Amino acid sequence: MRLRLIALVAVLTAAPALAASTDYSLDPTASTVAFETDFGPDIITGSIPLLVADLSLDFDQVRNCTVDVTLDVSGARASFPFAAQALKGPKVLDAGAYPQMTFESTSVAPAGTAADVTGNLTIRGVTRQVTLRAEISRPNGSDPGDFSRLTVRLTGRVNRSDFGATGWADMVGDEVRILITARIDAKG
Repeated sequence: MRLRLIALVAVLTAAPALAASTDYSLDPTASTVAFETDFGPDIITGSIPLLVADLSLDFDQVRNCTVDVTLDVSGARASFPFAAQALKGPKVLDAGAYPQMTFESTSVAPAGTAADVTGNLTIRGVTRQVTLRAEISRPNGSDPGDFSRLTVRLTGRVNRSDFGATGWADMVGDEVRILITARIDAKG
């Protein structure tokens, strides 16, 4: 059963005994950072491994939520071998010079039944502000008051040229669509 962020806020607001903020740790084996971009009439898909994710969720005061994520660019994969090599090469992500990609939230705001997470994304040493849409769900069959295990789904889009990742612009689209699925467990 999926619970959206606003529904979680309503439930938690009605339960004053809960702590205002809860820190969560990432389950890397059940989490993915996936992307896709256009390649002529086709689509290139891929993933980048998560190294670290620190999340603090405050359902009473959504604006107090924080997200801090580091990705391993050198472990990036793509849907076919040439794309993976090009992705990590100096014309796109340049994994040799910039082995990590980071995102650090600067604000979180309710957005209907979801939330908008705005933050600083750093790719190739270039930092730009981006906004990702966040939705939260609990495992099927879990107790309605149990928020110890959650799945956070973040979606968004960036233009790779904004970060200097301009290689093969004549063949590969500029827009990169992002889908992050983070399986998190309450610490403690």
